[in-house]
Amino acid sequence: MTLTPERTTVASGTPLVPAAPPAPPVVPEKTVTFQIDGVETTVPKGTLVIRAAERLGIQIPRFCDHPLLAPAGACRQCLVEVWAPGRDGNLAKMPKPQASCTLEATDGMQVRTQHTSPEADKAQHGVMELLLVNHPLDCPVCDKGGECPLQNQAMSNGRATSRFVDVKRTFPKPIAISTQILLDRERCVLCQRCTRFSEEIAGDVFIDLQMRGARQQIGTFDTRVLDFAPDPGTGDVVPGGEAVPSTTEADAQAVVSPDGPVGVSLPDASGRPFSSYFSGNTVQICPVGALTSAAYRFRSRPFDLVSTPGIAEHDSSGSAIRVDHRRGVVLRRLAAEDPTVNQEWLTDKDRFAFRWQAAPDRLTVPMVRTRHADGTRGPLEPVSWTEALDVAAEGLSAALAAVEEPEGVEPGLLHRVASRLTGRDEPVARPTGGVGLLPGGRLTLEDAYAWAKTARVVLGTNDVDLRARPHSAEEAAFLAHAVAGRTLEVTYADVAAAPVVLLAGLEAEDEGGILFLRLREQVTKRRARVLSVAPWASRGLQRLDGTLLPAAPGTEAEVLDGIAAGARHEGLAEAAELLAQPGAVVLVGERLAGVRGGLSAALRLAARTGARLAWVPRRAGERGGVEAGALPGLLPGGRVVTDAGARVDVAAAWGVPTLPSTPGRSTGEILAAAAAGQLGALLVGGVDPGDLPDPAAALEALAAVPFLVSLEVRASAVTELADVVLPVAPPVEKAGTFVTWEGRPRPFPQALVSTALPDHRVLHALADAMGVDLGLRSLADVHAELDVLGGWDGGRASAPDERPAEPVTVPAGHALLATWHGLLDAGRLQDGDVHLAGTAPRPVARLSAATAAAAGVADGEPLTVSTAAGSLTLPAVVTAMPDHVVWLPTNAPGCPVRAALRADAGDLVALAAASAAGAGPSAGAAARPAVTGRVGGDAGLVDGGADGTSTAGTAPTGRTSGYATGSTSGPVTGTGEERA
Repeated sequence: MTLTPERTTVASGTPLVPAAPPAPPVVPEKTVTFQIDGVETTVPKGTLVIRAAERLGIQIPRFCDHPLLAPAGACRQCLVEVWAPGRDGNLAKMPKPQASCTLEATDGMQVRTQHTSPEADKAQHGVMELLLVNHPLDCPVCDKGGECPLQNQAMSNGRATSRFVDVKRTFPKPIAISTQILLDRERCVLCQRCTRFSEEIAGDVFIDLQMRGARQQIGTFDTRVLDFAPDPGTGDVVPGGEAVPSTTEADAQAVVSPDGPVGVSLPDASGRPFSSYFSGNTVQICPVGALTSAAYRFRSRPFDLVSTPGIAEHDSSGSAIRVDHRRGVVLRRLAAEDPTVNQEWLTDKDRFAFRWQAAPDRLTVPMVRTRHADGTRGPLEPVSWTEALDVAAEGLSAALAAVEEPEGVEPGLLHRVASRLTGRDEPVARPTGGVGLLPGGRLTLEDAYAWAKTARVVLGTNDVDLRARPHSAEEAAFLAHAVAGRTLEVTYADVAAAPVVLLAGLEAEDEGGILFLRLREQVTKRRARVLSVAPWASRGLQRLDGTLLPAAPGTEAEVLDGIAAGARHEGLAEAAELLAQPGAVVLVGERLAGVRGGLSAALRLAARTGARLAWVPRRAGERGGVEAGALPGLLPGGRVVTDAGARVDVAAAWGVPTLPSTPGRSTGEILAAAAAGQLGALLVGGVDPGDLPDPAAALEALAAVPFLVSLEVRASAVTELADVVLPVAPPVEKAGTFVTWEGRPRPFPQALVSTALPDHRVLHALADAMGVDLGLRSLADVHAELDVLGGWDGGRASAPDERPAEPVTVPAGHALLATWHGLLDAGRLQDGDVHLAGTAPRPVARLSAATAAAAGVADGEPLTVSTAAGSLTLPAVVTAMPDHVVWLPTNAPGCPVRAALRADAGDLVALAAASAAGAGPSAGAAARPAVTGRVGGDAGLVDGGADGTSTAGTAPTGRTSGYATGSTSGPVTGTGEERA
């Protein structure tokens, strides 16, 4: 029998995650009035003629013009006839047609487009004829055919027949600019959209105009590509001494092979190996099909595709996308226009990494593992949904029946829950049992809400935590105090208007690509300042013209506390002065959760300077999960579990008498309880153990739990251990809502027809099998319930007040590990995208010159980083950064830091030259040392950063402190090395 609780129907006054209000209209300070084709219009001063024509619905053909790029006037297709007042005030005709994409409107001007001026029409026809002189007749095979501006405008603004009878210029094609981007030079009309994007927007100048006159073309900075004589030797040498292998014909073929990622990345316009996170945008804005994607080339035509709007699932930016699919298969994704979020841009990960959703290991049917009489587990076997749900319900019910009444729970509540689930009115006396829930951080708002409700209503526990990554109790308190229920307090618009932005525990380019582009836009247009608390100045920070506030791993809190007026260090004092400006913003990343006192210091800094504070997680579902209450101490809308009024409010909406009042366990605590035999079952969503601080320990805990249920899209390390596997739909096969780091809801429809079920429907069915009506059978049911709950205007959690940790003593031959995820790495959501994988940065180990000398390695030589658990060997790159610190990418191909070293940022690792390290891991490498609290502020900041003496050839020992340790003695602006 299913118990159906009575639910209130009274909606709250504030939505749980309110939509962003429309942007207020911009009132221009000055305007001009002029005419286009006899129509008078008034526009803000400085408006281009071509923009004013767009407002009136007058179409002027163009190729080089783009609203987000600076005017270039390169293609000359937008020529118009212009009459303008002269010095005497009389209208006079300009002697020649003018490019409307570079001409600003002025008072009294009269513009005649091709619609009213034979002169303009003839000029446009002439330009089109010239553009087509060497353009190949590729339309039947060109990927751009059917959506090509050149094709369309050749018909509307070109001659019916060509007067050109000579041989067209040809080039070998395509050139593989990277494993992902291919260039057909003979199609190019030299509009320079791609080069302007790479220089103005992304800052990756990987292609540029080469040569002059009739031979001018787009190319990379590689003399072999442009048909020069090959350089002597085996390859070019780039800054830093790194050799780039020669590109042979076989290499070029390998670059575009579907079996990639193989081949080499060609040097960019600066001579460095090409590596850009935003190169796919050049394919989309190219008006002629000269730039194409290796993954999509020759796969389809636009008129074969069905387009569905969507939201990118890879990060918390909330980028609007267009999903193009054919017969149930996604073939490409494009950026959709959304001025408030991603404008018209995407990261390459959002654009190209979508094949994971249809990978060969995709789960399509439920599976159950048989249990043998001796307790051993058999293989997973496909079963019906009814059987799988019954087995899962039985296992979870048995776990609940073994729960001892914990403190903070209404007497008899768990007994009633267990009795209801098992059908037996027996006392609950066993000391261990219960169920922990690990939903993961990639869920939609609706699915995260279903997990949070399942934990409280069905399983009677607060042991639910979405954080499948390093986390802390301080972070949980920070999220409850400063994030949950505080949506849209800092937005992209606020970041764009900020005079200064401080990044702490956040590498904007790697961990929030669109946020990086929005920051760079303001840096280049308004000269806004960007400060970063980090161990080294990344290439992204350089392209933001940013200022580095150097911090060894674990000392970020010390640096943040040191940012105060009158600080002894000039850089910290300047940062405090900048952050005191109206509109200043502090952005903290999820990595700050691993730094004791880091988030507390960020709150103190915001309070001290008046800057606004925002949290930027990496995963798309984390902010929505926080709002949905998928945390051990939070209920939906920022309601605190320990607040009786909040519990009553939620219980009334859910139609239950009471809710558990004791805060639950975190992800780490849940896994520890499972490993210790203190949990009867685990319900796990899209969690990759490799993302957790200790993947091996996480797998041991999952293997130790008596009963494991997994809701997954694809086979994984968790499903290999699960007793019941319930397949769920990926984003492309369901509708839902992601919530951006701002707290902005980003709803999206279902793109592909599918029988796969979203998490909320699977959990509803599971609850039904356990005798509870979860009330979340459809998306409409979830939305109705979210509207009923609404926002919370009651009490908030208090702010955390942790103090920075004491400096760590670094023994000789060791260093503190610094690490973060690159945008492109070995993550499972990039599986299957081999062309994209070829553009990922090469994994390297970064360390200071003194630290490298102490380890006995030179720049470019192999360095072995090891702990007692294992070792990694990577090329060393000498970088301006604190001494006694080594940086590794967290999960680059061949560099699984957490899995191989069982270490994370702030842990001690051993360093040695690869030749001296031997085959095994170095002995004596320990886990994170014990530290005690310390007084904050800049009282403990030291100059130099080492108590001992560091000289070349000796092994330095010292204590890593906060600001300016080791070789960096102050703020560094643009001194970090380029990405290798």
